Amino acid sequence: MLNRILVWDIPTRVFHWLLALSFIGAYVTAESERYRDIHVVLGYTLLGLLAFRLLWGFFGTRYAQFRSFLFKPGEIMAYSLSMLKGKPAHYIGHNPLGSVSVWLLLGLGILSGVSGVLSFQDIGGDAMEDVHEFVSDAMLAVVLIH
Repeated sequence: MLNRILVWDIPTRVFHWLLALSFIGAYVTAESERYRDIHVVLGYTLLGLLAFRLLWGFFGTRYAQFRSFLFKPGEIMAYSLSMLKGKPAHYIGHNPLGSVSVWLLLGLGILSGVSGVLSFQDIGGDAMEDVHEFVSDAMLAVVLIH
């Protein structure tokens, strides 16, 4: 009989799904002037969720803490090779590639939110809007790979 190990706490699970919904909603409403207010609210929601996750990454439960998924580049490469061979090591919590996606999503989410706020405040002009769009597209790519 298999034993289930519950790793992710309720705050982490709620954060994960609210972040996913906020990002998808913001992405879908990005090109419409009609839904601009919704896009902006979802963007601010995304930033608020990320602020919570940054705090939870230091003060949360064991597997939510950042130190539980800090891997060295060599460990990430070794895990990637083991996946290609079809024999990846088992991890409780994030595996090395999963941790890469978490770090990318946190960083891209912050960049997307900050560039969105700056664009909304008319700071940086078209260049900032281009940065916002590029970073958001990159985040979508990481979400799809994740």
